[in-house]
Amino acid sequence: MYWEADKQGEQRYVVPGDVVDVCYSIRCRALPVDHAHALHQALRGALPWLDDEALAGIHTIHVAESGNGWIRPENANDLLYLSRRTKLVLRVPRHRLQDAGSLSGRSLDVAGHPLEVGESSVRPLSSLTTLFSRYIVASDNDDENSFMQSALQQLQALGIRPKKMMCGLGRLIRTPDKIIHTRSLMLADMEVEDSVKLQQHGLGPWRQLGCGLFIPHKDISEVRQKQE
Repeated sequence: MYWEADKQGEQRYVVPGDVVDVCYSIRCRALPVDHAHALHQALRGALPWLDDEALAGIHTIHVAESGNGWIRPENANDLLYLSRRTKLVLRVPRHRLQDAGSLSGRSLDVAGHPLEVGESSVRPLSSLTTLFSRYIVASDNDDENSFMQSALQQLQALGIRPKKMMCGLGRLIRTPDKIIHTRSLMLADMEVEDSVKLQQHGLGPWRQLGCGLFIPHKDISEVRQKQE
């Protein structure tokens, strides 16, 4: 964990719209827990420009964590059962909005599971100052300290000086060519400009597999209290 004392005061900031999330309604009964590669392959067939856009990324399809008597499966080939409220979300530069809209009405095959893409809506990036990424690429032998140091260096290369960071447990993303080691990462009490910059640019490689993409999250203090 990395922790710096709070600083009072925050300037108002208007979030630019040059990078946005496109959220699609979907009809899909289930997907494997580790579906990042299969989803990427299905989407690159429908939207071949995705791999060429440095600011584009594919959010893996997420369902609720364990709770209320339900335990989220963790094995790669176990199935996640999706609800009607589950969304497919792409992060794209604004000039690709029309191209991204062409995905609506398409039927995709994701690891043998049919996924029908419905209507889309545009969601701007958040001005909240606590961000979370489920997957940040790590070295296969990284411990927590090594991972945090690497993340700090990458953030500083973007001109971002984090105040509070906390990493989570590691997870694996499998492709036919390799196994990608990842950890989750939360940052809090960011400057609003830095929060938006990190959402725009992400952190590390494999954005098309859902890595390095940040979303707004509840305050880090609540998470820290639960761990203590």
